[in-house]
Amino acid sequence: MTGAVVVVGAGGMGREAVDVARAAGRRVVGVVDDGPSEHDLVRLARLDVPFLGGVDGWIASGSTTPWVVGIGAPSVRRSIAARLAPLAPAAPALVHPAATLGSDVTLDVGTIVCAGARISTHVRIGRHVHLLANSATGHDVVIGDHVSINPGAVVSGAVTVGRDSLVGAGSTVLQQLRVGERCVVAAAACVVRDVADDLVVRGVPAR
Repeated sequence: MTGAVVVVGAGGMGREAVDVARAAGRRVVGVVDDGPSEHDLVRLARLDVPFLGGVDGWIASGSTTPWVVGIGAPSVRRSIAARLAPLAPAAPALVHPAATLGSDVTLDVGTIVCAGARISTHVRIGRHVHLLANSATGHDVVIGDHVSINPGAVVSGAVTVGRDSLVGAGSTVLQQLRVGERCVVAAAACVVRDVADDLVVRGVPAR
């Protein structure tokens, strides 16, 4: 084990984060969540992961354990990361050993790279980013803070994805484009032109 980590979020993404952390050799101290469902708590127990209570209670505990936010919604992830930043440092990026990283890749703190994700060369990835199973990130890509690249999504070469955006499952962003901040690229969409900030685009081609 290379160190302890607390996961924020008891839902599906939080439990994926537990799996990634353990596969990466981290000891998962427990999970924090303000409103876990009974099903989530049962599933955590099956993983032998302690439930540590709500976020405010964990903050009040004065814990200094590094943390990672396993919540899919980028805006919620940003909000929780801001609440936790004064408490303890975010964990270094968690990378599943079944992910593939090319040369000259930088991953900022709190980022989670799931099994099967592929990252090409000369890629810059911000804080608290989620790169989910079987996503592909091409060469010379820049991904801003709190972005989600969902399962099977393809971000082609020389693309920029602005902070707090989500690239949906099975979607494709073609090369040399920009997806703005706080955007949603719907599942299975194909982005063929730049996307301005605060837009939801869907379809083929995405509009």
